[in-house]
Amino acid sequence: MEEARRVKDQHTAVPSTTTGPSANGTGGRNTRNTGPGRLLIAVYAVFAISASARAGYQILTKFSEAPLAYLLSAFAALVYVVATVSLAKAGSTWFKVSVAAVLVELVGVLVVGALSVFDSVAFPHETVWSLFGRGYAFIPLLLPILGLVWLYRRRPARNA
Repeated sequence: MEEARRVKDQHTAVPSTTTGPSANGTGGRNTRNTGPGRLLIAVYAVFAISASARAGYQILTKFSEAPLAYLLSAFAALVYVVATVSLAKAGSTWFKVSVAAVLVELVGVLVVGALSVFDSVAFPHETVWSLFGRGYAFIPLLLPILGLVWLYRRRPARNA
């Protein structure tokens, strides 16, 4: 009887993937999608939806007017989708995808923002990242900075 109880306890034990030390004291679990991370993911999801809708409409109705701007809007939408999904998923691979997506977003906002200021002829119509996200209350400029800070604070532990 004692042997049967011991075997049963072994099968109901917590898997070892949720235990052990980590840099953020979470025992190795994904904490990117908890607390303020949920708000961050929600904002990314809103931007993914809005940028996708905007780019889709622009490409379908007036692509010939500003093809570069509209393709950049579609690219921004794709980046927001990838960031949203990767921030919500657990694991070190998804963490790396999150970092890459948020870095691409930051570079995109800075480059497109600067180009739209200094070469407005190339951007006759605004994109999500034009003028550093002015059309979206500069949230596209702040979002990747907040995202990188959050990711840094929730980075997985390094294996020794």
